[in-house]
Amino acid sequence: MIFDTDIFIWIQRGNEKAASLVEKTEDKCLSIQSYMELLQCAGNKRQHKHVKDFISSYNFKVLPLTENIGHRALIYIEEYTLSSALRSGDVIIAATAVENNMFLIEDTAALRI
Repeated sequence: MIFDTDIFIWIQRGNEKAASLVEKTEDKCLSIQSYMELLQCAGNKRQHKHVKDFISSYNFKVLPLTENIGHRALIYIEEYTLSSALRSGDVIIAATAVENNMFLIEDTAALRI
């Protein structure tokens, strides 16, 4: 299962349902894009360390950006960017999930919050 950046934000805000889902999931993954977004939002080195420690302590596997993921993301942008407000980071994360044949948990609706 791949977790989107939003799930990590909900956990940081104290959402127990999001934290419980992460804790009970065996194969936890995140896109390198999500990892970069989390680090980018950190305000200082201490927060960088907190992000890295969280990813490590919960045994997340960080999935790399591959040529196939980049190609699929480009197709998504070409197909959907004019009809919706897709952002490149979001399509990279979605393409990572599709290319790895994994479910993407991307928002709180999946957690019934």
